[in-house]
Amino acid sequence: MTNAAIQSLSKEALLELIDIYAKNWLAMDGVWFQSIEKKFGMDEAIEHDENAWRQFTVIEANRIKGFLGLPERSGIDGLKKALSLRMYANINVDEIIIEDNTLIYRTLDCRVQNARKRKGMPFHPCKSVGIIEYTDFAKTLDDRFECEAISCFPDITDETCNCSWKFTLSDPTL
Repeated sequence: MTNAAIQSLSKEALLELIDIYAKNWLAMDGVWFQSIEKKFGMDEAIEHDENAWRQFTVIEANRIKGFLGLPERSGIDGLKKALSLRMYANINVDEIIIEDNTLIYRTLDCRVQNARKRKGMPFHPCKSVGIIEYTDFAKTLDDRFECEAISCFPDITDETCNCSWKFTLSDPTL
């Protein structure tokens, strides 16, 4: 049951609150990461980040899947819908390109990398974490997905975005 304070909010206020919640979640994610990074170094922080994402991305995908009422194998359309509802979807700027059985997801403006740049910190080497995050998210929606990094720090191959991911639906006829 939603509390009375939330129930009394207007649609505009609820949308603003969603923004606040997303920013707060991302801030918490960054604060715990930077705490480990400062005390134990980047490699240790990445290891813990990978472990956290292995669990969180499946939880997030299952909740979104349930919210949307997606079938077990929701394909490209289901992935597109689910990506647009992720916790950070409304605070990053992204785009989705679909061709046949492939979906390209590009983050054009990433709050994490922007914050680290603003603070004079090195960029977050998120590729290994992203492989876990995006692969497990997609496979939770549809086990036929394969995921690969097209461009992601530290392996930037496309300067027009912060990162780019390719999701391929193997054997979409199943």
